[in-house]
Amino acid sequence: MKPLSHPRAEDINIYAVLHALAEPARMQIVRTLSRADGKPCGTFGINLSKSTLSAHFKVLREAGIIRQEAAPGNSRVNTLRREELDARFPGLLGSVLDAAERTEPPLPSV
Repeated sequence: MKPLSHPRAEDINIYAVLHALAEPARMQIVRTLSRADGKPCGTFGINLSKSTLSAHFKVLREAGIIRQEAAPGNSRVNTLRREELDARFPGLLGSVLDAAERTEPPLPSV
């Protein structure tokens, strides 16, 4: 499995972050990661094809919202880059997550 590139914290772009968070499936991924230390790609309970989910993870990774690391086998573990996002855009992620919690149905327990 080839290593993936992640933007440096100082290169994270607000427009890319807002674009990535504007899609419901990606927002569900971020909401789930906000409550978990790290999750493999296939464990999010989102009813989309593997290729579509991979595309969503790529958008989130390239926007600087998540970090993906190789895991045993052919999987990747995803983590939220909360500290880096909070340093770059103070309060943004928390506000977006709070708004999503008020407007979206509850997520299943992790």
